[in-house]
Amino acid sequence: MTIGGVRCLLTTVMLVVTTGGLWGAPADATVAPAETTAVSFASVVPAPVLATPAGGVTYRITATTKIYAEPGSTAVADIAEQFAAVLRRSTGYPMPVVDAPSATPADGIALLLSGAPTGIGSEGYQLDVIDVSIAVRANAPAGLFAGVQTLRQLLPPAADSATVQPGPWDVAGGRIIDQPRFAHRGAMLDVARHFLPMSVVKRYIDEIALYKVNRLHLHLSDDQGWRIAVNNWPDLAIYGGSTEVGGGAGGYYTQDEFRQLVAYAAARYVMIVPEIDMPGHTNAALASYADLNCDGVAPKLYTGTKVGFSSLCVGKEITYTFIDQVLGELAALTTGPYLHIGGDEASSTTAADYATFMNRAQQIVAAHGKTVVGWHDIVNASVLPSTVAQFWGTTTSNAAVATAAQHGTKVIMSPANHAYLDMKYNSRTRLGQRWAGYIDVQDAYGWDPGAYLAGVGETSVLGVEAPLWTETIETLADVEYMAFPRLPAIAELGWSPASTHDWASFQQRLGAQGPRWRVMGINYYHSTQVSWPTGS
Repeated sequence: MTIGGVRCLLTTVMLVVTTGGLWGAPADATVAPAETTAVSFASVVPAPVLATPAGGVTYRITATTKIYAEPGSTAVADIAEQFAAVLRRSTGYPMPVVDAPSATPADGIALLLSGAPTGIGSEGYQLDVIDVSIAVRANAPAGLFAGVQTLRQLLPPAADSATVQPGPWDVAGGRIIDQPRFAHRGAMLDVARHFLPMSVVKRYIDEIALYKVNRLHLHLSDDQGWRIAVNNWPDLAIYGGSTEVGGGAGGYYTQDEFRQLVAYAAARYVMIVPEIDMPGHTNAALASYADLNCDGVAPKLYTGTKVGFSSLCVGKEITYTFIDQVLGELAALTTGPYLHIGGDEASSTTAADYATFMNRAQQIVAAHGKTVVGWHDIVNASVLPSTVAQFWGTTTSNAAVATAAQHGTKVIMSPANHAYLDMKYNSRTRLGQRWAGYIDVQDAYGWDPGAYLAGVGETSVLGVEAPLWTETIETLADVEYMAFPRLPAIAELGWSPASTHDWASFQQRLGAQGPRWRVMGINYYHSTQVSWPTGS
């Protein structure tokens, strides 16, 4: 889906990137003097639609600076408080949040729901920096949140420190008008192969929000583990969640914990898209309840990494009772419109049974008021008009997906040889896999989601998503190493106009983020394709 508006190649300046920081930086973050210097006004990833710097103009944040919020809007006040918390921690300034006294406050930093161009939609924003004030304007809170992420990138990297730094806290002057290219800009985190605790998921939410990623797809079930409590089927989590790849202790989220994750993400304008994979990738469920197996015999729990050997019993009615109750509980926990039902690598299910199963599963999702998302294999069934297909192939053509798109199916683009964050960077990478090929940063950046798959034009593309499977991923450090610096590349493909797509510019902007990542304690891969500043 393309959102209309201003489209302009940013040729007026050389973009030097620093990413916005986490809402909470690591406690041991330390800052070097070079990380307290001001950055270029147009130093934004993803690249904005239009950036116009104002030479010689600078706004300085001081101990008397206030943050003004749109009066009467709790959502805007919450955004302002999050921003203020970051600045209080690094500057030591009080940074009070108060109601804006007028449409254009004469000082401080203002977050306003007025004065933005109408054509930028609900996620677009206008950012103006002059010598006496900063104003972020948008048509909706989501746009203000996006604008604040850009503003944070314009601060010195030291602004993301967990401890007070000396500053100064200068922001270069000018104007940015910005809006997203695609509605869906996603990251996927597999918590089934290796269970990742809430603290890791929250940290990842913070990190993806920096880049205006607005979806977190959580892969909650697989052969190796079931990660969400289901009241009607308690053994799914208690028994099916008791292991993981390699035989570790596994784990699962209670329903209250999952609600907390949904709320935490929503406060950062990230929508949780939960996935229960079916009819394959289901050994954890089959091991938990014998009745889900066609022969009534539960298999052993599985801790390996092979795929395609498990399947729910398509011919048993209890299978659909199971799906209805599991998805019904999950739908009640999820505020977003989507439920992902997987559908990939169902090698143990016949083509006819697969179509029967997926057709019925889609109707169950619809009955619970949600929209189906499935891996692109789902187009081999009769997809509902609203069903979204997520393309994960390694080719640039897929006749079935193209046909579905031509009949109205929207597609999320996640080609494994470009977007899979679990692929190794090169032969020396300790973590990850290589079945889809090695993916360094230029591979992640070097494709166009709107013109990648034959027969699937830009109007059929809902957006992009960067999956991170966890067969070899066990810790936050592992997650960060595989996601950074490739995640920002995928995020830019999802947000920025195609006209800004330029590898030479991007790798320079990306490299300039090194100092900020160091301040935030992000464990990133120092790709040799990127020009990293000395010391980062």
